[in-house]
Amino acid sequence: MLHASEVVVYDGRKEVARHERLIAKGKARLELDHYLEALVGKPGAFPGATALEQARSAGKFTPVHDAWWAAACKAHGDRDGTSALIDVLLLGRHLHHEYLVTGLAAALRAGALTADAVALEARKSAEADEAPAAAAPEPDRSRVTFLTERRLAHLPPDDRPLPSVAVYDQLLRPRQRPNRPAAEGETP
Repeated sequence: MLHASEVVVYDGRKEVARHERLIAKGKARLELDHYLEALVGKPGAFPGATALEQARSAGKFTPVHDAWWAAACKAHGDRDGTSALIDVLLLGRHLHHEYLVTGLAAALRAGALTADAVALEARKSAEADEAPAAAAPEPDRSRVTFLTERRLAHLPPDDRPLPSVAVYDQLLRPRQRPNRPAAEGETP
C-alpha cells in the first residue's frame, strides 16, 4: 500500500515491510539490514557498499559503529573484523538500535571486540532500562562479562564421579601366551 509518507508491503494479510516513501522520481534507498546475509559471505564488499553509505547518512550507522569496527579490524584483521561487525549488525534484528549502540560503546571501552560481548552489553543495557527505578543501585559496568563466562557461571554443580582410565591399563599389559609343549626340533 502506498501512503503519503510510507510504503507498506504485505504478503497476503501479513505486513512484511514498512519503509519511508521517497518523493523524488528515480531515487532508491537501500536498507543495510537487507544485505547483511549476502555480506556475511563477502565481508570485503561491506566497506564500499551503497547501503552502508546510506545508513551512515541516515544516522543508523553511527561513529560508535565506525570506532568499534576500526578497533575490531586492527585486532582481528580486516576480513574477520568486518565479519564481526556484520554479526553485530545482525543483532539489530533482535535489539533496539539504542541498546546496540550502548553495547558497542561499552564493549569498545573494555576492549571486547566480539559480537558476543556487544550482545551481552546491549542486553545488560536493555535490562537496566526495564528494571524498576526503586531497584538496587546500578552495578559497575566498566567490566565486560563475556557470554561464555556468564553461561558457565549459571551451570549447576557437576557431582558426577571423575572418569577413570584404570580399565584401559589392561590393554597396555603384554598378553601371556598359554604354555604349549615344544615341538620336535624347537627350542623352548
